[in-house]
Amino acid sequence: MWKKLLQLLIIVLLALPVWAQVDINTATQSELESLPGIGPTKARAILEYRRQHGPFQSVDELAKVKGIGPATVERLRSEVIAGPTRRGRTDTDRDKPRR
Repeated sequence: MWKKLLQLLIIVLLALPVWAQVDINTATQSELESLPGIGPTKARAILEYRRQHGPFQSVDELAKVKGIGPATVERLRSEVIAGPTRRGRTDTDRDKPRR
């Protein structure tokens, strides 16, 4: 019985990355590049948009990023979230002064 439970646990743990979603408000360049259809150029564009405009309010806002259109947003919808950030700030805002 313990052997079967251990096997099940291993299967669940190996499957977790499949269920994980990338938070576009905190993702690194390499995390963004792991998304389907997002290479280095689009990943940099997402990071730059986030730096200039602050956290994404929704996944739909990705369509405002240069090089990302509605079809890409729909393809990514199940892969990403626009999660809340601590005090509304992202990791790219660390050096910005507070108002």
